[in-house]
Amino acid sequence: MTNLRISLLQTALHWEHKSANLDMLQKKIEGIPDKSELIILPEMFSTGFTMNKEPLAETLDGDTVSWLRKTSAKKGAILTGSMIAKDDYEGETRFYNRLIWMLPNGESAYYDKRHLFAYGTEDQHFSAGKKRLITSVNGWKINLQICYDLRFPVWLRQSVAKEPLKTPEYDLLVVVANWPLARSLAWRTLLQARAIENQCYVIGVNRTGRDGNGLEYGGESMVLGPMGEHIKILGAEEEVFSHTLDREKLEEVRIKLPFWRDADNFFIQP
Repeated sequence: MTNLRISLLQTALHWEHKSANLDMLQKKIEGIPDKSELIILPEMFSTGFTMNKEPLAETLDGDTVSWLRKTSAKKGAILTGSMIAKDDYEGETRFYNRLIWMLPNGESAYYDKRHLFAYGTEDQHFSAGKKRLITSVNGWKINLQICYDLRFPVWLRQSVAKEPLKTPEYDLLVVVANWPLARSLAWRTLLQARAIENQCYVIGVNRTGRDGNGLEYGGESMVLGPMGEHIKILGAEEEVFSHTLDREKLEEVRIKLPFWRDADNFFIQP
């Protein structure tokens, strides 16, 4: 198994202005100087965290997914981040805060946010997802989550494969977010806790700036190691940060301190 090169895009977002956001993100992605295998965008990267879903929602055939496909192919890197999506379900239109996982060859997968932010009325506008998405890149297993999911450790908990191939379920937890400055202590603390309890790398990618509702975002996107140590924590300004995750370090931690083996077995109902 090889190391994994990742890039985080911490940026302000144009409120409910898809074309402006996609143009801005395109320039930032093109400006990444080194080869990255995975480029991570914030939550609702094309609109900002808005409940104005009807005029902004798209199907998987829409402009935003098309942009992801073209940009991923051109850059030769996987792109991921969430958007406002819609599907028809038994004659009814349902809306989702949907994370897209786009490969350079045009193949994709998605994860619908499980925990909807009732304090911000997200649960009144969107439908909750039922299944996690754990993908694989160069032997790395990656658990993909969205913002408020971070507060629910059971949903993110590492499960362990049964004997004789007893191994952790994933190696990297990615959380894309629009996490307000007012609750930045929780953002920092919960990301670190998820790294420690799951003995995995954790990446949190947050936005910065002010949104159309007047909320301030403090950034603080970060990369954490499998002991919960800060590899990098960004400030409040826009920044693109790239880093190579060390596979050997991850394996060393898990072998020397195999806490993950003692985890409880459990089952999460859909």
